[in-house]
Amino acid sequence: MAPLDPHSYADGESPLTTHVALTLYLDFATCSLHGSALLTLSAPHSGPLSLDTRSLTIHSAIDPTSLSPIPFSLSPPDPVLGSRLSLSLPSETPLSSILLSFSTSSSSALHFLSPSQAASPFPYAYTQCQSIHARSLFPCHDTPAARIRFSALLNIPSSLSAVMAARHHARRDPIPSEGGLSLPDSLWCAPGRIVEQFFMEQPIPPYLFAFAVGHIVFRDIGPRTRVYAGPDVVDEAAREFAGTEEMIRAGEKLFGPYDWERFDLLVLPMSFPYGGMENPRMVFLTPTVIKGDAAGAQVVAHELAHSWTGNLITNKTNEDFWLNEGFTTYAERRIVEVVQGEERAALNMGIGWRGLNRTVERFRDNMEFTKLKPCMQGVDPDDVYSEIPYEKGFQFLWRIERQVGRPVFDEFTKKYISTFKFQSIDTETFIDFLKANVPGIENQIDLRLWVEGTGIPPDAMEPVSAVYNKIKTLASEFKNGQMPGEDEVAQWDSQEWELYLENLSANVDPSQALALDARYRLSESRDWEVKVAFLELAISTGCKEYYAEAERSLKQVGRMKYLRPLYTALAKCSEEGKMLARRIYAESRNCYHPIAQGVVESILSKHA
Repeated sequence: MAPLDPHSYADGESPLTTHVALTLYLDFATCSLHGSALLTLSAPHSGPLSLDTRSLTIHSAIDPTSLSPIPFSLSPPDPVLGSRLSLSLPSETPLSSILLSFSTSSSSALHFLSPSQAASPFPYAYTQCQSIHARSLFPCHDTPAARIRFSALLNIPSSLSAVMAARHHARRDPIPSEGGLSLPDSLWCAPGRIVEQFFMEQPIPPYLFAFAVGHIVFRDIGPRTRVYAGPDVVDEAAREFAGTEEMIRAGEKLFGPYDWERFDLLVLPMSFPYGGMENPRMVFLTPTVIKGDAAGAQVVAHELAHSWTGNLITNKTNEDFWLNEGFTTYAERRIVEVVQGEERAALNMGIGWRGLNRTVERFRDNMEFTKLKPCMQGVDPDDVYSEIPYEKGFQFLWRIERQVGRPVFDEFTKKYISTFKFQSIDTETFIDFLKANVPGIENQIDLRLWVEGTGIPPDAMEPVSAVYNKIKTLASEFKNGQMPGEDEVAQWDSQEWELYLENLSANVDPSQALALDARYRLSESRDWEVKVAFLELAISTGCKEYYAEAERSLKQVGRMKYLRPLYTALAKCSEEGKMLARRIYAESRNCYHPIAQGVVESILSKHA
């Protein structure tokens, strides 16, 4: 049977799942999840059917109509794919739905936090399913090619509340028998339990399935936006993201109607492994984006842009990830340009340009992963996650815009979104659509070089702006001992400092790093982008004076954007640094999401 996706056991000949009805019971005492999933297929099917799982115990598989058991087996786990759940559907009566019961205490998507880990009087739990972790929550066709609608019943402690990237329907008492065969009433209807009920009526890829449970409150900040967070964070978050509605309207003018009804924001505990996750209807955010100056709105702009490119149109496989992230990075910068101005968008592009060059250097020994469409057979997407799909993808689209002009490209983008909305497509489909709608483009731009070539194409372009050029000049002067004057940095915020630090030479002398910090206190910055960029630079120069601050930071935050550079810098700088990195991780591991744990362990195995 032909594989549908290199990261899924789904095949191209069997029907895919179109709807899942989930019943989930969260046990905080044992950090485990128990549940059932009623899967509806796109067509009746008999014979073999494969589903994706990881670290799930499958208790039963039955025909939901006759309650007859369905024979099943689990394969030994593959390190990337997890275990194949093989079902044998009856040949005499093809089935269009299957009821599965399951449990897990080691889901790679689900992170349970104790009250101390959540910095709260209450425990917390949340999910992160991108790229291929939905299979660790429930058996599914865990490929973006299989878009699903779903309903969900979450049974949780009544002292907590649940939110989900879906429409909230009710918070109510548990009802006897609704837990199904795997969840007896003694468990489902136990004292101190409550049920939160949700529906997602629009088809989404499984990696966008998301929920969180904890002591969560909210503030309304617009006609279609609430900020959800812990009580100690929610007011600050509401101020930081007060301009969200303006960004939504800017996005609608650029890309067409916002089709998800709500655009709510959830600020999670510090362990959340990403800056933001574009879960539809409810974006998940790290608290590190709250900076007190509305600069965190740029992360929100990126996740908002996903509402059109990524959520509405989705990459068919992770080999086509640039269709999500390259388009979204382009769309984000267009929104930022409207709301915050051209110079701010140019700074964003400049940081991206530096990141692209740095990432190409990271993959210098395996340039396959500098392609827009790499071969990822047997490769865990988390292991090669990088800025390539974001920034090289952006550069490709910007190159097309420069060739045809912005008005033409804007019309093309709107047509692209309206044509493929609520679909999952591959790179070849995009290229064919581009050629059909921009005749002759293949004679003006080497499309094959951009998609299949390694590294940075020669017609990629570094951004041009007065502020960007001034910061680069100041950074080049630093290696000669010239520090920027206080008058030159008086108007800088996080992006200017981040760009400045990114452009400093790797050969900075330790004394220079110490002098820079003595004047501007960058290691104490409240802005995590600035703090981590400086700590990475200082530790790489051999400044042991910053080991303690690096340790404090790594024990406080779980965002992989910060874990990667700090653990790498420590592990590469000296034997003392390696020992410190190992100790910090041993003491902090349980505070990191399982995805982040895997990333840090990979760094330590390589360098320490």
